[in-house]
Amino acid sequence: MSSATPSPAGRPVAVVGVTADGDLADPELVARAGVVIGGARHLAMLPPASAAAPGQVRVPYPSPLRAGLPALLEEHAEADVVALASGDPLVSGIAGTLIDLLGTDRVQVHPALSSIALARARMGWPAESCTVVSLVGRDPALVLRELAPGRRILVLSSDQHTPHRVGELLTRAGYGESLLDVLGDLGTLQETRSWSVAHNWAQSPPSHTPRLNVIAISCAGPLAAGWVAGLPDEAFEHDGQLTKRDLRASALARLMPVPGQLLWDVGAGAGSVGIEWMRAHRTCRTVAVEADPGRAERIAGNAARLGVPGLEVVVGRAPDALVDLPAPDAIFVGGGATRAGVLEACVAALRPGGRLVVHGVTLETEALLAGHHRERGGELTRISVEQVDAIGTFRGWAPLRTVTQWALTR
Repeated sequence: MSSATPSPAGRPVAVVGVTADGDLADPELVARAGVVIGGARHLAMLPPASAAAPGQVRVPYPSPLRAGLPALLEEHAEADVVALASGDPLVSGIAGTLIDLLGTDRVQVHPALSSIALARARMGWPAESCTVVSLVGRDPALVLRELAPGRRILVLSSDQHTPHRVGELLTRAGYGESLLDVLGDLGTLQETRSWSVAHNWAQSPPSHTPRLNVIAISCAGPLAAGWVAGLPDEAFEHDGQLTKRDLRASALARLMPVPGQLLWDVGAGAGSVGIEWMRAHRTCRTVAVEADPGRAERIAGNAARLGVPGLEVVVGRAPDALVDLPAPDAIFVGGGATRAGVLEACVAALRPGGRLVVHGVTLETEALLAGHHRERGGELTRISVEQVDAIGTFRGWAPLRTVTQWALTR
C-alpha cells in the first residue's frame, strides 16, 4: 500500500502505456473511457473522439503535475478515467505519482513496451548490467552520481538538448572519452542511432537530435568517487570546515543511510556528510543547515558536482532554522552543538528509530556530549587519526585533532 494519504474515494484510474508510434497497450479500455488525460503528444495520437468515442472528454495533464492532479481527478470522480503514459507507466512515469496520491487499490496499470527495454535490446545490455537514470524534468547533474569506470548507464532524456548537456557534464568530470549512443524515436519507423564520445557531444553535437531519445553511456574515466562512505577530502571544495574522511566514514556508519530517508546535516560546513548520505542511494534526501551564506553556496556546488543536486540547503542557524523542517530519520551535528537548545531540538525532532551523531573537538563540547551520554545513553567514542608528514628530511606521524563522537538511536 502507498504510504501517502489516499484522496477521496472514487473510481479506479487506469494508466495505459503508449508506444512512440501511438500504439496503445489497451485500445478498447481507452475507447470506453469517459475521460482521457495525457500529455499533448499522446492525446494528439488518438483518433478523433467524435468518431472513436462519442462524448469522451480529453484533458491535458495539469502543470505543475503533482499539485494539479488531485483537483483534476476530483472533478471527474464519477467518470471512468484513463491516464496515458509513454511505454511502461511505472518506469519514471505517471503511474508512480498516481499510486502515491490514490493508493495501489485505485490505480490499474497497463504497460506498453518501454523505451528502456528497447534501448537495452538495441545495445545488447542485460538489465542487470546497467542502471537507469531519468532526466525528464530533472537536473542533468544526477547522472554524475553513477559514474565509474566501465559502468553502463541508460539515460531517459528530457529533450533533444539532453545529450549535449550530458556530454558537457561528463567531459568536466573527466569522462570525456565515454561513448554516448543516442537512440532516437525507439520503436518507430523513424528510429535513429547516433554515437560518439562525450567530449564530441559537448563540443559539436549533431545538427538534429530527436526530441524523444535515450542515451546509452559506456563510461570511460577515472575512479574518483565510490558509494561507500569516506570520499577523499579533495572531492569537496571547502574553507577548512570539513568533516574529514575517516571521521565522516565513522559518522555515516552510525547514521546508517536507508533508501528514502531524510538526514539533517546541521552546521554542514562543506556538506560532505549530507552529500555522502545522498550518494548512498538515489532516494536518500538531505537538508543541510548552514549559517554562513558562502559555505551554503559551496555546499550546493559540491552536491551538484558529486551527482546529488537535489540536496536542499537552508541558510540559517540552529536551533531556529530547524523549526519548520520535515521530520528527519537521522541527524548529523558537525558544528554548533554547544549552542543553547541545539541538541535538545535535534533529539526531539528524530522519528522513532532515528539516529543522531554529534562531533565535537573542544573540551566544552566534549563535556556537553558526556552529559548527554550519561543522561540518554548511546555510544560515546573518542577518535584519534594520525597521518604521515615530513619532519625535516624524515617522516613521522602528525596527529589531527581528536574528535569526540556521540551516537544515539532513539
